[in-house]
Amino acid sequence: MKLNTVIYKYLFKEMLAPFFINVIFFAFVFLLTRILDITNMIVNYKIAVSDVLLIILYSMPHFLIFVIPISVMMTTLLTFLRLSGDNEIIALKAGGVSLYELLPPVFMFCLVGCLLTAGMTVYGSPRGTTALKELTVEVAASNVNIGLKERTFNDYFKDVMIYVNKINAKDKSLTDVFIEDQRNKNLVITIVSPRGELFNEPDKPVFHLRLFNGTVSQVDLENRSVNSIHFETYEVSLDLAGTLSTTKVRKKNRKEMNLDELRQYIKEDTKKDAQYYVILLEWHKRFSIPFACFALGLLAVPLGVRSKSVRRSFGLGLGLAFFLFYYLLLSAGMVFGEAGVYPPLVGMWVPNIVTGGMGLYFLVRTANDRPIWINFFPNLIITRLKSLVTR
Repeated sequence: MKLNTVIYKYLFKEMLAPFFINVIFFAFVFLLTRILDITNMIVNYKIAVSDVLLIILYSMPHFLIFVIPISVMMTTLLTFLRLSGDNEIIALKAGGVSLYELLPPVFMFCLVGCLLTAGMTVYGSPRGTTALKELTVEVAASNVNIGLKERTFNDYFKDVMIYVNKINAKDKSLTDVFIEDQRNKNLVITIVSPRGELFNEPDKPVFHLRLFNGTVSQVDLENRSVNSIHFETYEVSLDLAGTLSTTKVRKKNRKEMNLDELRQYIKEDTKKDAQYYVILLEWHKRFSIPFACFALGLLAVPLGVRSKSVRRSFGLGLGLAFFLFYYLLLSAGMVFGEAGVYPPLVGMWVPNIVTGGMGLYFLVRTANDRPIWINFFPNLIITRLKSLVTR
C-alpha cells in the first residue's frame, strides 16, 4: 500500500468522529434559539410531545444548511490543530510529504459535506418547511391561541384579521382586542373590545371568541352606510375548516419551492420585478451554500497548521470568526440581491470566492513556511499585557 494512501485514510478517519460531534453540538446550539418557544408550547399550550418532536424534526433541515458547513470547517480546523500540536505536520514534511499532498482527503471530506448540504437545500428544507406549516395549522386546529400572536395583526383565519395586545395562555383570556371581519363581501365589520375569551367546541375545528363591553361598527359597502353599536357581550365564530383547506391549496413561497418550481418561475416571469430577484436569489442560494464547504474547509487547513504558535482556543475562535465573516457576506448578498442592487449570482457566490481566496492565499504562504497575519493579534495582546505587568 502506498504511503500517501495510508496518510489519506488516516486523515479521513481522524475527521469522522469530530464531524459528528460538531454536527450534534451546533445543531443543539441552533435549537437553543427555539427552546423558549418549545417550552412555551409544552407548558402553556399543552401541546403533545410527539407534535413538538415533529416540529423539531421538520425544522432541522433548515438548521443543517448552516450546521454542516460550519461543522466541516471546525472539524478540519480541529484535525490540523491536533496534527500541528503533536508535531505530526513537521514529521510528514521531514518525510517528504508537503502540505499540498494532505489536501485530497480534506477535499473528499468537503465533498461529503457539500453533498449532505445540497441534500438539505434541494430536498430537505423545502419539504420540511411545507410539512412544518401544515403541522402548525393542524396543531392550531386543536389549540387556536397558538396561532394568535400578541401585538401582531393575525391573518390566520380566512377573511378575518385579529389584533390582540395581550394573551393569557393559561385561561385563554385576551386583552385589548381588535377584529376586522370581511367574510361578507358587502359588509365590513370592525370590533373593538377591552377584554375577551377564547374557547372551542369539542371535536370540531370551530372556535368562538367571546368579547365584553366593546363596540361593533358595520360598514355597508353596497349602500354606503355605517352603523355602530355598543355591546356588553358579543361572540364571533371562527371556522378552521376553511383555513385548513386553504393551506393545502395555497401558493408556495420561495422556501417551499423545489428546483423545478423555481426554474419554471424564473423562466416564465417576464416582469423582472422584486419577486423575480427573490426567486432567482433562492435558486443560487440552493447551490452556493453547499459549495461553501470547500471554501471553509480550504481556509481551515492553514488556520489549523499556523495556530500551533498560539493557544488552541484562539485557533477555534478564529475559525468561528471566519465563519461569521462568511455568514455576514452571505447575509449582505441576500439583502442587496433581493433589492436588485447587484445580480443575485454575485450576492450568493462572492462569499464563497472571497473565503476560498483567503484560504488559498493562506495555504500557499503556509506551505512555503511564510508567516500569515493570524499570529499578529495574539502576539500583540500578549506583548501589551506583559508591558502592563512590568510597569
